[in-house]
Amino acid sequence: MGDHKEQPLRVGAAVRRRRRALDLTLAVVSERSGLSVPFLSQVENDRARPSRSSLEKVADALRTTAVELLAAADPACSVDVVRADAAEPLPLPLPQPRTRSLVRGHHQMHASEFTGEHDAGREFRYRNDQLMYVADGAVEIEAEGRAYRLGRGDTLYLTGGVRHRWRAAESDTRVIVVAVAEHIEAVRDRPRR
Repeated sequence: MGDHKEQPLRVGAAVRRRRRALDLTLAVVSERSGLSVPFLSQVENDRARPSRSSLEKVADALRTTAVELLAAADPACSVDVVRADAAEPLPLPLPQPRTRSLVRGHHQMHASEFTGEHDAGREFRYRNDQLMYVADGAVEIEAEGRAYRLGRGDTLYLTGGVRHRWRAAESDTRVIVVAVAEHIEAVRDRPRR
Protein backbone atom coordinates (compact mmCIF):
# COMPACT_ATOMS: atom_id res chain seq x y z
CA MET A 1 0.00 0.00 0.00
CA GLY A 2 1.26 3.48 -0.82
CA ASP A 3 4.40 2.46 -2.70
CA HIS A 4 4.59 3.92 -6.18
CA LYS A 5 5.71 1.04 -8.43
CA GLU A 6 6.88 -2.45 -7.68
CA GLN A 7 7.99 -3.29 -11.23
CA PRO A 8 11.50 -2.51 -12.50
CA LEU A 9 12.01 0.69 -14.43
CA ARG A 10 12.28 0.55 -18.19
CA VAL A 11 14.67 3.11 -19.61
CA GLY A 12 14.17 2.52 -23.33
CA ALA A 13 11.91 5.48 -24.04
CA ALA A 14 14.16 7.82 -22.07
CA VAL A 15 17.25 6.64 -23.98
CA ARG A 16 15.46 7.03 -27.32
CA ARG A 17 14.17 10.52 -26.45
CA ARG A 18 17.63 11.67 -25.37
CA ARG A 19 19.31 10.18 -28.46
CA ARG A 20 16.79 11.82 -30.78
CA ALA A 21 17.05 15.16 -28.95
CA LEU A 22 20.78 15.10 -29.71
CA ASP A 23 20.06 14.01 -33.30
CA LEU A 24 22.26 10.92 -32.95
CA THR A 25 21.98 7.56 -34.68
CA LEU A 26 22.24 4.25 -32.85
CA ALA A 27 25.54 3.74 -34.69
CA VAL A 28 27.00 6.92 -33.16
CA VAL A 29 25.82 5.95 -29.66
CA SER A 30 27.28 2.48 -30.24
CA GLU A 31 30.64 3.95 -31.23
CA ARG A 32 30.71 6.30 -28.23
CA SER A 33 29.58 3.68 -25.71
CA GLY A 34 31.29 0.55 -27.00
CA LEU A 35 27.92 -1.28 -26.95
CA SER A 36 26.48 -2.98 -30.02
CA VAL A 37 23.75 -1.43 -32.18
CA PRO A 38 21.47 -4.49 -31.73
CA PHE A 39 21.80 -4.27 -27.94
CA LEU A 40 21.08 -0.53 -27.95
CA SER A 41 18.03 -1.15 -30.14
CA GLN A 42 16.80 -3.79 -27.68
CA VAL A 43 17.31 -1.35 -24.79
CA GLU A 44 15.36 1.39 -26.59
CA ASN A 45 12.52 -1.05 -27.26
CA ASP A 46 12.56 -2.37 -23.66
CA ARG A 47 13.47 -5.86 -24.82
CA ALA A 48 16.73 -5.71 -22.82
CA ARG A 49 17.55 -4.08 -19.49
CA PRO A 50 21.09 -2.67 -19.33
CA SER A 51 23.31 -3.34 -16.35
CA ARG A 52 24.31 -0.30 -14.30
CA SER A 53 27.67 -0.29 -16.07
CA SER A 54 26.05 -0.41 -19.53
CA LEU A 55 23.57 2.29 -18.56
CA GLU A 56 26.45 4.55 -17.48
CA LYS A 57 28.16 3.95 -20.85
CA VAL A 58 24.96 4.85 -22.68
CA ALA A 59 24.51 7.93 -20.49
CA ASP A 60 28.09 9.06 -21.15
CA ALA A 61 27.54 8.60 -24.89
CA LEU A 62 24.38 10.70 -24.62
CA ARG A 63 26.16 13.37 -22.52
CA THR A 64 23.94 12.81 -19.49
CA THR A 65 23.96 10.61 -16.37
CA ALA A 66 22.44 7.24 -15.57
CA VAL A 67 20.43 8.92 -12.82
CA GLU A 68 18.93 11.35 -15.35
CA LEU A 69 17.98 8.51 -17.71
CA LEU A 70 16.37 6.58 -14.85
CA ALA A 71 14.52 9.68 -13.70
CA ALA A 72 13.21 10.35 -17.19
CA ALA A 73 12.07 6.73 -17.45
CA ASP A 74 9.60 6.90 -14.60
CA PRO A 75 6.61 9.24 -14.60
CA ALA A 76 6.55 11.86 -11.89
CA CYS A 77 4.48 11.35 -8.77
CA SER A 78 3.97 13.59 -5.81
CA VAL A 79 4.72 11.02 -3.10
CA ASP A 80 7.01 8.04 -3.56
CA VAL A 81 8.60 5.72 -1.03
CA VAL A 82 11.84 3.96 -1.95
CA ARG A 83 12.21 1.11 0.54
CA ALA A 84 15.65 0.12 1.81
CA ASP A 85 14.66 -3.56 1.86
CA ALA A 86 13.61 -3.45 -1.82
CA ALA A 87 17.28 -3.55 -2.79
CA GLU A 88 19.09 -6.85 -3.12
CA PRO A 89 20.86 -7.89 0.10
CA LEU A 90 24.58 -7.17 0.02
CA PRO A 91 27.00 -10.00 0.79
CA LEU A 92 29.89 -9.10 3.08
CA PRO A 93 32.53 -8.05 2.27
CA LEU A 94 31.15 -5.93 -0.53
CA PRO A 95 32.48 -7.42 -3.80
CA GLN A 96 31.48 -4.54 -6.07
CA PRO A 97 30.29 -1.00 -5.71
CA ARG A 98 26.57 -0.41 -5.72
CA THR A 99 24.48 2.60 -6.65
CA ARG A 100 20.90 2.95 -5.53
CA SER A 101 18.62 5.75 -6.65
CA LEU A 102 16.81 7.25 -3.67
CA VAL A 103 14.37 9.28 -5.78
CA ARG A 104 12.34 7.87 -8.66
CA GLY A 105 10.71 9.87 -11.38
CA HIS A 106 11.32 13.08 -13.28
CA HIS A 107 11.78 15.52 -10.40
CA GLN A 108 13.71 18.71 -9.69
CA MET A 109 16.25 16.88 -7.56
CA HIS A 110 17.89 13.49 -7.53
CA ALA A 111 19.51 11.53 -4.75
CA SER A 112 21.66 8.42 -4.98
CA GLU A 113 23.42 6.20 -2.47
CA PHE A 114 26.85 4.85 -3.40
CA THR A 115 28.14 1.87 -1.41
CA GLY A 116 31.66 0.45 -1.62
CA GLU A 117 34.37 1.46 -4.08
CA HIS A 118 33.86 4.09 -6.73
CA ASP A 119 35.74 4.71 -9.99
CA ALA A 120 38.24 7.34 -8.85
CA GLY A 121 39.47 7.93 -12.39
CA ARG A 122 36.11 9.13 -13.67
CA GLU A 123 35.70 12.89 -13.66
CA PHE A 124 32.28 14.43 -13.08
CA ARG A 125 30.93 17.83 -13.98
CA TYR A 126 27.27 18.53 -13.44
CA ARG A 127 25.37 21.51 -14.71
CA ASN A 128 23.67 22.16 -11.37
CA ASP A 129 24.62 22.10 -7.69
CA GLN A 130 25.05 18.94 -5.63
CA LEU A 131 25.70 17.91 -2.06
CA MET A 132 27.71 14.85 -1.01
CA TYR A 133 27.10 13.39 2.46
CA VAL A 134 29.28 10.60 3.89
CA ALA A 135 26.93 8.28 5.79
CA ASP A 136 29.64 5.70 6.60
CA GLY A 137 33.37 5.34 5.97
CA ALA A 138 35.43 8.03 4.25
CA VAL A 139 35.97 9.50 0.79
CA GLU A 140 38.74 11.42 -0.92
CA ILE A 141 37.59 14.09 -3.34
CA GLU A 142 39.52 16.21 -5.81
CA ALA A 143 37.71 19.39 -6.88
CA GLU A 144 39.05 22.56 -8.44
CA GLY A 145 42.64 21.38 -7.95
CA ARG A 146 42.24 20.78 -4.21
CA ALA A 147 42.01 17.50 -2.33
CA TYR A 148 39.52 16.88 0.47
CA ARG A 149 39.07 13.93 2.81
CA LEU A 150 35.60 13.53 4.28
CA GLY A 151 34.65 11.20 7.09
CA ARG A 152 31.36 9.95 8.48
CA GLY A 153 28.87 12.79 8.83
CA ASP A 154 30.85 15.24 6.65
CA THR A 155 29.33 17.01 3.64
CA LEU A 156 30.74 18.71 0.57
CA TYR A 157 28.74 21.18 -1.52
CA LEU A 158 29.68 21.61 -5.18
CA THR A 159 28.27 24.38 -7.31
CA GLY A 160 27.26 23.55 -10.85
CA GLY A 161 30.11 23.25 -13.34
CA VAL A 162 32.79 22.20 -10.83
CA ARG A 163 34.91 19.35 -12.19
CA HIS A 164 35.55 16.70 -9.57
CA ARG A 165 36.40 13.08 -8.95
CA TRP A 166 36.11 10.99 -5.82
CA ARG A 167 36.85 7.59 -4.37
CA ALA A 168 36.01 5.59 -1.28
CA ALA A 169 38.92 5.71 1.18
CA GLU A 170 37.54 2.81 3.25
CA SER A 171 35.84 -0.41 2.15
CA ASP A 172 32.60 0.18 4.08
CA THR A 173 31.97 3.63 2.64
CA ARG A 174 28.44 4.82 1.92
CA VAL A 175 27.89 8.22 0.27
CA ILE A 176 24.61 10.03 -0.40
CA VAL A 177 24.64 12.47 -3.33
CA VAL A 178 21.74 14.93 -3.68
CA ALA A 179 21.69 17.09 -6.79
CA VAL A 180 19.52 19.54 -8.65
CA ALA A 181 18.32 17.64 -11.74
CA GLU A 182 20.15 18.24 -15.01
CA HIS A 183 16.94 19.22 -16.80
CA ILE A 184 16.46 22.18 -14.43
CA GLU A 185 17.86 25.50 -15.59
CA ALA A 186 19.34 26.78 -12.34
CA VAL A 187 19.82 30.53 -12.64
CA ARG A 188 22.24 32.36 -10.40
CA ASP A 189 21.04 35.54 -8.71
CA ARG A 190 21.93 38.53 -10.81
CA PRO A 191 23.85 41.32 -9.11
CA ARG A 192 21.75 44.25 -8.01
CA ARG A 193 22.35 47.58 -9.73
